[in-house]
Amino acid sequence: MDERLKKLSSTIVNYSIEVKEKERVLITCQTDYPEQLVTCLIQDIIHAGGIPFVRMVNPRINTVLSELTNSNRIKELKKHSEDDNENYDSFISIRYSTNDFENMNIKPEIRKEIAKETAQADYVRINERKWVLLNYPSILDAYKAKKTTGDYYNYAMDVMNVNYAEMYEMLRPLKELMEKTDQVRIISPGTDLTFSIKGIPIIPCCGKSNIPDGEIFTAPIKDSVNGTITYNTPSPYQGNVYNHVQLTFENGKIIKATCDGDNEELNNIFDTDEGARYIGEFSLGLNPEILDPMGDILFDEKIIGSIHFTPGQAYEEAFNGNHSGIHWDMVLIQRKEYGGGEIYFDHQLIRKDGLFVLPDLIHLNYGLK
Repeated sequence: MDERLKKLSSTIVNYSIEVKEKERVLITCQTDYPEQLVTCLIQDIIHAGGIPFVRMVNPRINTVLSELTNSNRIKELKKHSEDDNENYDSFISIRYSTNDFENMNIKPEIRKEIAKETAQADYVRINERKWVLLNYPSILDAYKAKKTTGDYYNYAMDVMNVNYAEMYEMLRPLKELMEKTDQVRIISPGTDLTFSIKGIPIIPCCGKSNIPDGEIFTAPIKDSVNGTITYNTPSPYQGNVYNHVQLTFENGKIIKATCDGDNEELNNIFDTDEGARYIGEFSLGLNPEILDPMGDILFDEKIIGSIHFTPGQAYEEAFNGNHSGIHWDMVLIQRKEYGGGEIYFDHQLIRKDGLFVLPDLIHLNYGLK
């Protein structure tokens, strides 16, 4: 047994979701590869006085079910989602990547209807239940990260086992600064964007819901976004990958969206509903162990020296009034080797080429140069 798995399990059970006596915890996993981690989780949940349950979800079978879904099954999906919220206090979801394109043939109208019918249950799970999502390292992940299977496994274990309690304390000065900020400006190649975050809560993310973690997020005032942003990492969504996505905003709304690929399909995503063309999240990536993109948003959105600027649903903790069936995290890295860039808070330079420049924030550069 890898001791790092034991440490990760303990973090999830005792720190992330803080299992209490008689709490019911549902562990959902894809494939049986994470067997050792699931075993550790079961042991730790029981030791904490909780009651564990395990559900195995085969990705390919789940795709077939979705491809053949009809209105009757969607009604049942809604009911089952609601039942899960009633039956469990906490949720641990362990993903295992096998094929990023597995879901590409699910019809858009089916996706839209499922999202619509399960929106309320999803809201309850996200905002009123305890949960954590993680990716167990897979061969596909190793391929995407351009590493050997063994090297990637070791990398993922290090990334996931960052000291999150220490990170939370380190983020306090940045949180306080953002709470005082009104106007934000972001400049990078192909990017000149302005918006306001005045009065929107600032949320540090340090291992409570995502593993790996390491970001601090808020949301722009819905109609305050103006200008253009060009993302310089792959943007996977619903079984497709979009590259070099560029979005132009006017008074908060995406009025133009292009990419190095299928622009019609890209715009179909933003036409999912009215809220899909507005931004629900602005976040700074801060995990010191994640430097480069691999096409997995759970990792990529935490890249140190990055931001993500997310069309779609806003989170309840930092709510700006935007509702949508989508929440699409897309990443712009501003470190020098990715083209550089600057972030200004109320006309003051805060970060240049991915490095914080204010004395109170320099510790968040973690030794990067």
